[in-house]
Amino acid sequence: MKLKAIAVLYTILLLACALVLWFRIEAKTEFQLDMLDLNTRADSVATALSEGADRDALEAEYRCEIILVSDSDYATMNNEFIKHGWSVFDYSQDGQILGKVAFDARGEEYRQTVVKERTQLLTVFGSAYAAGIVLLIVIWYFYIRPFNKLKVFAENVSRGNLDVPLEMTKHNYFGAFTESFDRMREELKLSSEREAAADRSKKELVAELSHDIKTPVATIKATCEVMELKHKDPDVQDKVAVIKSKAESVEQLVDNMFKATLEDLNELKVNPREESSLIIEDMLNDLRFYGEVIRKDSIPECLIMADKLRLEQVIDNIAGNSFKYAGTALEVSYKYDSDSIRIILSDRGPGVPEDELALLTAKFYRGTSASDSGKDGSGLGLFLASSFMDKMGGGLELHNREGGGFSAEIILKKV
Repeated sequence: MKLKAIAVLYTILLLACALVLWFRIEAKTEFQLDMLDLNTRADSVATALSEGADRDALEAEYRCEIILVSDSDYATMNNEFIKHGWSVFDYSQDGQILGKVAFDARGEEYRQTVVKERTQLLTVFGSAYAAGIVLLIVIWYFYIRPFNKLKVFAENVSRGNLDVPLEMTKHNYFGAFTESFDRMREELKLSSEREAAADRSKKELVAELSHDIKTPVATIKATCEVMELKHKDPDVQDKVAVIKSKAESVEQLVDNMFKATLEDLNELKVNPREESSLIIEDMLNDLRFYGEVIRKDSIPECLIMADKLRLEQVIDNIAGNSFKYAGTALEVSYKYDSDSIRIILSDRGPGVPEDELALLTAKFYRGTSASDSGKDGSGLGLFLASSFMDKMGGGLELHNREGGGFSAEIILKKV
């Protein structure tokens, strides 16, 4: 039951008890009269009358009624006093009764007693009510409020919100209990973070391995194509066909695994550092397995910011696309200024429709020419290439060449 409901019920019960006792006090009829006080007051009235005091003034002062024998209604009033239980005393002088002094003792005593007992009743029940309310407040502050906080805390934990701490207030009787729960939250949070980090690390490893495997598989396929052209021996042709078929199967499996992992991961790590620009020459040398590479000039020697592994993946991907879809030689040239070096990889193929150029770096997007060619692809190569270059502090620009062909400019930042 809620605390407010308990407080209301407590108030109603106290009020009911107070009302019952209030009306029982009013119905009380037994009182003990103080006769000594009444006699004393009657004597004082008689003495004052004998000395000539004003009758009305005495009645007001002593709260009494005075009737004299000489009054016309003396007998009637005397009977009324007796009938209503008044205390009646003789007013006499020299042994002769001159009148009566009457006190409504029972009524007066009744009123005084009722006022006194009702005052006591209000005091007792007021104190009891205040004490009860104070007790309820103490119970709420020290016992119920901490449990309400635990309830909110438990709801946050159940929803996986482990960043909201469980506050520990002063004079909390459940301090150790609360502290244990908050430590549990911290341990759950650390465990969740460790689990997320481990899961992310696993996915990154799978994604990196998947993407890294694509380069040697592409090399194997390119080598097989070269061997198919150079060796006409049927036995060699059969063996090369088997190798090429298995390489294509591996490539497809790797693509599927890489695509599924990347959908959850969204990104791969890139760690750029100072490298010599001459590493690009080595990467271009490896492209001979894909097809003909025409170098129009030499790269200037300088220091660049690059992740060697990721840069190699970018060049391999662009070159692989060129040989796959254009089927022409790959031309390599350079542009450079004080801040950057541009590696320009171009082919003489049909190029890409202008309205699709801006979409080529979108995740899972494949141009119409690539889709229509019937050749396999995941639509992730240029997306990753653009992402890798951005994280190296450079960039990737794609455009069609004048006179036909497609061109990709890899921008590397100088140190």
